[in-house]
This record gives sequence, C-alpha cells and structure tokens, in this order.
Amino acid sequence: MLGQYVGDNGLALATLAFRLSRYVNGVTTAHMNFSQRLFPAFHIRAVTNGVHPHTWTSGPFRDLYDRYITGWAQEPELLVRVDKIPHEDIRHAHRQAKQTLVDYVREKNGVDLDPSALTIGFARRAAAYKRAALLFSDLEKLREAGRRGTIQLVFSGKAHPADAAGRQEIRRVHDAMHDLEGGEVTGVYLENYSMDIAGLMTAGVDVWLNTPPLPPYEASGTSGMKAALNGVVNFSVLDGWWIEGWIEGGTTGGWAIGPGPGAPVSEAERRARELQDLYSKLEYLIIPPTYYLRKDEWATIMRSSIAKIAYYFNTHRMMRRYATEAYL
Repeated sequence: MLGQYVGDNGLALATLAFRLSRYVNGVTTAHMNFSQRLFPAFHIRAVTNGVHPHTWTSGPFRDLYDRYITGWAQEPELLVRVDKIPHEDIRHAHRQAKQTLVDYVREKNGVDLDPSALTIGFARRAAAYKRAALLFSDLEKLREAGRRGTIQLVFSGKAHPADAAGRQEIRRVHDAMHDLEGGEVTGVYLENYSMDIAGLMTAGVDVWLNTPPLPPYEASGTSGMKAALNGVVNFSVLDGWWIEGWIEGGTTGGWAIGPGPGAPVSEAERRARELQDLYSKLEYLIIPPTYYLRKDEWATIMRSSIAKIAYYFNTHRMMRRYATEAYL
C-alpha cells in the first residue's frame, strides 16, 4: 500500500499525510492558494493563524482594555470597540510600554534611547531568507530618512548554531549599526532573543518591520499580530497574514512594502520596488508627516491597528474556526 507514496526521491510524506487526513488547511489564505497549486488533487482550506491576546498584550494595555472594554481577554473581538478609548490614553499606555523597553536597552546594551523618538523593531529567528539586513541596503537613504526625524532601531534574533548564513546576517546588521553610529539613526541589537524580549519589543516599539523573502515563502508570520495588540504599526512585505490584514494608507494600522505576491513583476523588479517603498514610505509617509507632526493621526492609526488587526488575528478566532470546521 505504501508503494504509491514512494518515488525516486523516497517517501512522499506530504502526499501520505494528505491522504490520511480528513481536513487539510494552510495557515493563511495565501498559504492555501500556493499549496493548492502544488497539490491540485487535494482540497485545501485556510485557517489563518492568530496569537494569544492576554499573553502578548503588555501590562499598560491590559489595564487600558480592562478599563474600557470589559471582557476583551475572553472575547478579543471586542477590541473592535477601541475607538471609545481617548487618544491620550492610548498614547499614555504606549509611553509606559516604550519606557520599559528603553530601560531594558539601557540595562543590557548601555544605550540611552529617546522615548520620544520613532522606534522601529525587527525580531525573528536569524535566518538569511528573513532579510534582517534589508533595511541597511542603502545606508545613505536610511540617513536621509533620519534627517527628517530621528530613527531608532531595535533588532534581535538568534541564529541556529549550524546556520552560517544566519550568523552572517546578524554580523551584517551589527556592521551597519556601527557605520550609522553618531548620526541620525541609532541602532541596538538585543542578544539572547527570547519570548520575554519579544514581548518587550512588540509592545515598546512604534513600528514593526517585517521583510520576508520573495513571496510566497512566508506561510503566515505572527510577530506583527503581537505588535498590533499593543497599538504598534505594521510595516511589512505583502506576504503571509499581512495580505489579509493590510489596507494601504494606515487605515488598518500599517503600510505595505513592495508589490503583492500575484503582481506580474520579475524578482529584480520586486526587489527594486521593495527598496523604493521601504525608504520612500519611511521618509515621506511615516516619519515627518505623521509620527512627528500629526500626533492625533498617529494615535488613530494605533487604534486602527488594534481595532482591525488585533480583534481578528488571535487564537480565539483561530481555534473557533478549527473547532467548527476541522474538528467536527
């Protein structure tokens, strides 16, 4: 019987698993669509991933939600009502979470970050394909953006001991941050990445950066979902879950980098568009016109991040989908 699953390259585990399963799903719609093209003989569905709200919401935002949105931890869909929370209360909760990150960076790295400066976070397993160093592709353009308003970068992530390319990516980030020292852009890299550090970063930065490789290699990703629970704004390549969560213009708490996965562009054109978006949106949409000059508009974008991302991309909705569709 197993003979039908054995080919020239050995046992086809994916086919075996599909045939032995009653329900097959991808972890985002994009993942489902790509998997369906790979395995056209099988019916593949989608249940988009989510994160546990109470775990990834910082203390200041837990207190804030408790005051204004009773029951949010049990029913995170209620976060759609975040518009009732005043801008100043949103800003105050974020300032508290940001100060906690600033204090940690001072303790661990000896760097004094400015709590009022735009702070961009990036933290993932350090693998070359996740492109942690993409932001540093053109240091002069990054400096130009910094001249329009101070930029602080907080990066973290660990490479597998056997992953030489991942370790090299960390070195590239360190070298770039060293080259930027003394200028308009400050960068720190937090060692020994852990869930605790991830929690500090996804709550304490202002913008969460995500630069996965050529779509569709990002099946889902979840760090941006954690950030949204704390009103942090996403700035991400259009892949994984962000395709479902994004509407350009900040109305859902963020912006896209580069074209979507279905865009008819070559890989070289896609790379060029990504870099163009990365620097131009940072310089002309995010830094001076919004973060530094339009405080109420930025607070509105933070609320949109919570109301249109955090309310949906959570484990409660995800498990309900599995229970009602997959586990019947």
